[in-house]
Amino acid sequence: MSRVRRNVYFEHAHDKRLSELAAMKGVSVSGIVAAAVAAYLSPEDDSREMVAKRLDRLSRQFERLERDQTILIESLALYVRYYLTVSAPIPESHQAAAKAQGQARFAQFVEQLGRRMGRGQSLLRDLAATRPEDQADPAPIAQGESA
Repeated sequence: MSRVRRNVYFEHAHDKRLSELAAMKGVSVSGIVAAAVAAYLSPEDDSREMVAKRLDRLSRQFERLERDQTILIESLALYVRYYLTVSAPIPESHQAAAKAQGQARFAQFVEQLGRRMGRGQSLLRDLAATRPEDQADPAPIAQGESA
């Protein structure tokens, strides 16, 4: 394939980055520029294909988020139902003390949650990290099934 020589001008910063990239990849600056021009001049179908791939990836991420949110909501609902089923009603004479204790516990919970989130910690990740390596991931629970 015959090629045509072109003289182009680059800003010094771009030229430096191009040279560094070429050295890192082990290719010529000319090859990088030629590939960039080819990508820029390629038919729109290629860019549409790239956008379609990106949208597919975003769709899969959204589906995982939706699944995780459904699991979270179901877990919370089951816990609340269990808690309400097993907890005994508090006599009228003890309700003020129970309310004060509940407020103190909730404040402590929010404080601990804030500290963990501030450090980027996740209880689920911590629990997954302590799980034995030979244990396989459980199959995802289909919607409508119960554990």
